[in-house]
Amino acid sequence: MELRAVGAQPAMPVIGYLNPASAGANPGNLEALPRGLAEVGYVEGRNVTIEYRWADGRYDRLPELAADLVRGGVAVIAAGGSSAPGLAAKAATTTIPIAFQTGGDPVADGLVASMNRPGGNVTDISRFSVALEPKRFELLHDAVPKANVFAFLVNGGSPRADSQIQQVERSARTLRVKLEIVKAGLESELDGAFAAIVQKGTNALVVANDPAMTPWTERIVALASRHAIPAMFNTRSYVEAGGLMSYDSSIIDSYRQVGVYVGRILKGEKPADLPILEPTKFELILNLKTAKALGIEIPLKLHAFADEVIE
Repeated sequence: MELRAVGAQPAMPVIGYLNPASAGANPGNLEALPRGLAEVGYVEGRNVTIEYRWADGRYDRLPELAADLVRGGVAVIAAGGSSAPGLAAKAATTTIPIAFQTGGDPVADGLVASMNRPGGNVTDISRFSVALEPKRFELLHDAVPKANVFAFLVNGGSPRADSQIQQVERSARTLRVKLEIVKAGLESELDGAFAAIVQKGTNALVVANDPAMTPWTERIVALASRHAIPAMFNTRSYVEAGGLMSYDSSIIDSYRQVGVYVGRILKGEKPADLPILEPTKFELILNLKTAKALGIEIPLKLHAFADEVIE
C-alpha cells in the first residue's frame, strides 16, 4: 500500500503501523488494535487514520518501512510482533511517539531504559513470550514423556534466533533430551526443514515464537501432521489450525493494549511516562483431536492445567 499524502495539519491524526509479518497473517491481532483505540475514543476512519507497513517476513525491510512512516509525518508509530520493528522505529525517529508490542524483554533489547519509566519516545506492551520457550519445552515433554529427541524450528533470519537457541539448549539439558536445531528463513524452506527433522529421528518439535513465521501456520501444522510429530507452538492460531498445543500470554490482548496506549498518546500523554505493561495470564491450549490422531494420551495434569481444550 502506498503512503497517502499527509499535509502539515491533517484533518485527523495518522497512526503508522509497522509489523514484520504479512498483511492478513493473523487478523485477530489486527482487529484488536482498533478495539483498544475505541476504548479511548478513537475510531478508524472517523477521527483517526492508520497507515499499515508490512515487512512480509523480511526483517531487513523494517528500517526503510519505518523511515517511510516518519517521512509521511505520522503522529504515532504502533509497532508489533517483536522488538525488531520497535528498534527500527526508534532508530528512525527520536521525536514521534512509539508504542509497540513485543514478546521479548524491552530493557534487555535496548528499547527502553526501565520498566516503570521507559524514557525517550518509546513505550511497550511486553508479553515476554520469548522467555517462555523453556516452559513450552517442559509442557511438551509432559505431554510426550517418552520423547528423547526434540527439534527446535527457528527462523534463521530473525535477529533474536541466537538468544532463542541458547534458551532451548538450556531446556534440553535440564530435560536430558537430545536437541536438534533446524532453521527456515522462508516458507519455501519448510519442506527441507521437516525432511531434516525426520532424518534426525525427532519425536517432538517446538516451533519458535516468531511473528514472521505466522503466515506459515497452516503449512507448518500440515507438515507436523504428515510426519506425525507432536508439536508445541507459541500461539493458539496454530492449535486452531490443527496443531497439538500452544502456550503463551494473550497476544490479542497485548495488541488491544497497544491501541489503548496509542490513544492515550494521541490525547497528550508521553510514552516516557507510560510504564511497560506485562502479562498477568498465560494460556495453555490443547487439541485433543490432534492428540488422538497422533496416538497420544494427554496426561490428566495437563488437562487440569489447560485453559482451553479443543475436541
